[in-house]
Amino acid sequence: NEWNNKTAEITGFSKEEAFDQPLVSKFIVPKLRQSVQEVMHNALMGRGTSNYELEFRTKSNEIRYLLVNATTRRDPENNIVGVVGVAQDVTEASKHDRAVAAMANELRQLVDFANAPIFGIDVHGNVNEWNDKTAEITGFSKDEALNNPLVDTFIVPSLRLSVLEVLDNALKGTETSNYELEFRTKSNEVRYLLVNATTRRDAENNIVGVVGVAQDVTEAAQHDRAVAAMANELRQLVDTANAPIFGIDVQGNVNEWNNKTAEITGFSKEEAFDQPLVSKFIVPKLRQSVQEVMHNALMGRGTSNYELEFRTKSNEIRYLLVNATTRRDPENNIVGVVGVAQDVTEASKHDRAVAAMANELRQLVDFANAPIFGIDVHGNVNEWNDKTAEITGFSKDEALNNPLVDTFIVPSLRLSVLEVLDNALKGTETS
Repeated sequence: NEWNNKTAEITGFSKEEAFDQPLVSKFIVPKLRQSVQEVMHNALMGRGTSNYELEFRTKSNEIRYLLVNATTRRDPENNIVGVVGVAQDVTEASKHDRAVAAMANELRQLVDFANAPIFGIDVHGNVNEWNDKTAEITGFSKDEALNNPLVDTFIVPSLRLSVLEVLDNALKGTETSNYELEFRTKSNEVRYLLVNATTRRDAENNIVGVVGVAQDVTEAAQHDRAVAAMANELRQLVDTANAPIFGIDVQGNVNEWNNKTAEITGFSKEEAFDQPLVSKFIVPKLRQSVQEVMHNALMGRGTSNYELEFRTKSNEIRYLLVNATTRRDPENNIVGVVGVAQDVTEASKHDRAVAAMANELRQLVDFANAPIFGIDVHGNVNEWNDKTAEITGFSKDEALNNPLVDTFIVPSLRLSVLEVLDNALKGTETS
């Protein structure tokens, strides 16, 4: 019984079309009819309602949102005769609010069901965001996590101070990217998360917390730690090995020098590092050949059992039997040479002493003042010193490999000489 021009304009129904029609069943969308009927009933009972949002269906079947004050209408005798609604068309604002609400709901679903852990804290450091992935990874449900202090409850003790600093910075507006957290799970395991800590702000741009969007890098982190542990173990094995181990970079400068090498040479790791191996530590006569061995290894061609002569700090010589192996980086690029050695100084000195003695004996035989000659097991000459050559007139070259008895002994004595030599070949000597 009341329908002003603005209502007609908004709904598309003229006053004539609207008058005497049932308001609720004709103009209100079905889902709101019961609640609108209740509002009208209350107003007819004398209880008005303020700021009630109605959804009017227009003549063109669109929806208009009206914010209505439903007021009781009375006659001069104060009898209730109806209800009058004074409304505000909030269609555009309502559509915007619904769009924002839909977006917020969509974002909430994205956060909750994201394949990445997302968690957050308020300004007091208490958890106020904990998505399904975070719950899955940590074993703590959202209900168990919410309102608990993030750092004290979920971060391993060794990282609490640094994590607290990251969160404090974010609460001051300074964000952090790719920070590795170690979360302690409900089953007391550790999960490694790579986190971007972002400042959270309200509609007025006030800081209200921090949100962390993470990547679960547990497998990679565990692999990296295993590799680091292995590398550390190998480093200790190299450093404390009972064999000298040394290495050079592609420029030939020392970049590996274990404890045994330091012990043998007398040069500490600090003294040896970055020094040119060949010109600093190798004796001059071997530098060219050692340089060639290192060059070959830098070309990918290793060398086994090569004997080096190292000059020690005290100017002594140490003999090392070395395997020179090409050193490569993870991309298989050649980055140097590593030498694993055996200290053969004592054996080498012994071999040299034996060789010197043999040489001395050879000279004694060759230059002795008495004739010295010898045969092999076949009776052929294999020893013929200078005095024998002088006496017989046969040079060493003429005598060697000829049968002693048939060539140089007079026929009448050959049988007896042959017997003497056969006995000697059986171990029975004759004086």
